[in-house]
Amino acid sequence: MQENFSLKPYNTFGVDVKAKYFAEVQSTEELKNAIHYSRDHALPVLFLGGGSNILLTRDFDGLAIKLSFKGISEEDLNENEILVTAKAGENWHEFVMYCLEKNYGGLENLSLIPGNVGTSPMQNIGAYGTEIKDIFISCTVLDLEDFELKTFNLEQCQFGYRDSIFKQEGKGRYVILEVTFKLTKKEHSIKTEYGAIKTELENLGIIHPTIQDVSKAVINIRQSKLPDPKVTGNAGSFFKNPSIPLTQFEDLKEKFENIPGYPNGDIVKVPAGWLIEQCGWKGKQIGNTASHKLQALVIVNATGNATGKEIYDFSTEIINSVKEKFGIELEREVNII
Repeated sequence: MQENFSLKPYNTFGVDVKAKYFAEVQSTEELKNAIHYSRDHALPVLFLGGGSNILLTRDFDGLAIKLSFKGISEEDLNENEILVTAKAGENWHEFVMYCLEKNYGGLENLSLIPGNVGTSPMQNIGAYGTEIKDIFISCTVLDLEDFELKTFNLEQCQFGYRDSIFKQEGKGRYVILEVTFKLTKKEHSIKTEYGAIKTELENLGIIHPTIQDVSKAVINIRQSKLPDPKVTGNAGSFFKNPSIPLTQFEDLKEKFENIPGYPNGDIVKVPAGWLIEQCGWKGKQIGNTASHKLQALVIVNATGNATGKEIYDFSTEIINSVKEKFGIELEREVNII
């Protein structure tokens, strides 16, 4: 247990806030002990994974618990399918690379997403046509109400767009300890339709891509337009892509003929990055905070000295300007603490 502990290394924005107490846990028993300590001393608790989807806006007057469970296990289902279980503290991208080295398919489109395995179901993380729910089997959690270990299946997780039960009614109640995925061993489903994957594969001279080729293409695309959090503090996409009624989209199309949209029945998903860019934010800097020059959807700690409040206020200005111009209210994807 450490006191007055800086959380700067534990959030990808690189915001320097302090926790009154800090503990790193590597087992369920250590986790339970830390939680008991917090309750005995009436301390609020903040659970930290990879720190890639949070914005710390102030010092935390409680106990920050870093979840560092490690380990990967496998269970063959049949000739083509395998269950792979990873502990919550495993780095997500390293886990994806582990699976690709063994030629396990299903995770390749999710390469280079920051964060740890344990937070992947919370967000139902997704990229380039794949989401966690597509390969998810179950996760083991600690229920903080009765201190029992429980298993959530796909249906119980209530996955939505960057959403799950862990962000809704289960928020603050469950700590994810490990996650199990069903992957393929040889009959892989190659997804190259989404985004710039096809173009990147063509640039690489690849006609019949493997899952490793798809991963390489995704990595190249992400590196070309997204800043490395180790170099420039950020949390990836700061906002969700908004979904609006088809009628509203058609009205906007009359005024903004180039507005992109991806229809799904009576709902159209509009790229938040495009909306933000049209409002003049791409590459714009105010004080220590900026919208990234290559991807307006990403807010960066431009100088390395931004406070969480500065970043939050910057995001509020973006939300206000998009609402004023398009009548669409952006929703933050990043968790605000």
